[in-house]
Amino acid sequence: MVTPGLRGAWNAQRNDGPEHRPRDGYLRRAIAYPIVSVMISSAQPRDEVRRFIVENRPVRGHWVRLEGAWRELRAHKEYPEPVRELLGQAVAASVLLAATLKFNGTLTLQLQGNGAVKLLVAQCTHDFRLRAVASFDESAVEGVTSESLGGAVFRRLVGSEGRVIVTTEPDDKNMRYQGVVPLSGASLADSLETYFASSEQLPTRVLLAADGQRGVGVLVQKLPDPVSADESDMKAVWEDTQRGIERLSATDLLFRPVEELLERGFAAHDMRLYKGSPVQFECRCSQGRVSSLLRALGEDEVREVLREQGAVTVTCEFCHRPYRFDAVDVETLFSDGMSEDGKPPSIH
Repeated sequence: MVTPGLRGAWNAQRNDGPEHRPRDGYLRRAIAYPIVSVMISSAQPRDEVRRFIVENRPVRGHWVRLEGAWRELRAHKEYPEPVRELLGQAVAASVLLAATLKFNGTLTLQLQGNGAVKLLVAQCTHDFRLRAVASFDESAVEGVTSESLGGAVFRRLVGSEGRVIVTTEPDDKNMRYQGVVPLSGASLADSLETYFASSEQLPTRVLLAADGQRGVGVLVQKLPDPVSADESDMKAVWEDTQRGIERLSATDLLFRPVEELLERGFAAHDMRLYKGSPVQFECRCSQGRVSSLLRALGEDEVREVLREQGAVTVTCEFCHRPYRFDAVDVETLFSDGMSEDGKPPSIH
């Protein structure tokens, strides 16, 4: 189910008001004119999220492409191919979900199941800083790699019983919203569509794809009809939009630029593509935080580990970055002149 608080939050926070329609962007006239870039150079950023709309129709969408951020996220941890693909889709989805909201804080997309992947967490802030991690059973994943492609792989990964949890937590900590729905369908995209449907929010279609080099996603939503709109006309527009989305394959998502995707999926409509926002990987771990953790653990225990292992290594549970403290670092850590920010120890 989705709590009433989250339902209200999605209505209140979604970016569909006039103040979120920038003057710049792309404009393509269906049939008469091709889509033409007028705002940015050919050296486009490779990690960005962009908003688009069907001109003069109550349909909006977001597109995200992650390359450097996706690879940096996995710099200290290599995942088996099926887990990597699911994690990449979840990371792209977290950016798309955050892009639909107007808030200052963090959105967390969490998958819990009884399959090979026990837990997957992807987080994205309002300014598109992301991190993610997946916990999985290695032996169970080995069996998944021999499975046929498609929904069978997804179900082996998440299991027969699982759920999707979406949490938005504002920076000011005043209000926290959470929605929970069962994992359904043959993909994460199917589960997210069910999430929006069960939340009684906007009709939504989601496409996700990921490989070792990139994670990509498209989310399209039907906004409430204008008061003076013809209901049958609006229904026809949304049905045509859904057919357009269904024409796009995972290969299209991974290898075609957004302009081509819109051309293929929405050829019968005028489209406006807005300037993109950069996305970057950023974990919350730091040298100072690890130093504080070790001081809280206690000097005796830290020195005992140092004697047994020759160094003290702490690995971030999210990004798997190792922080190593040798004898000199430990001595500095517990010296009388050690500052509270933990800066003196070096990272090797």
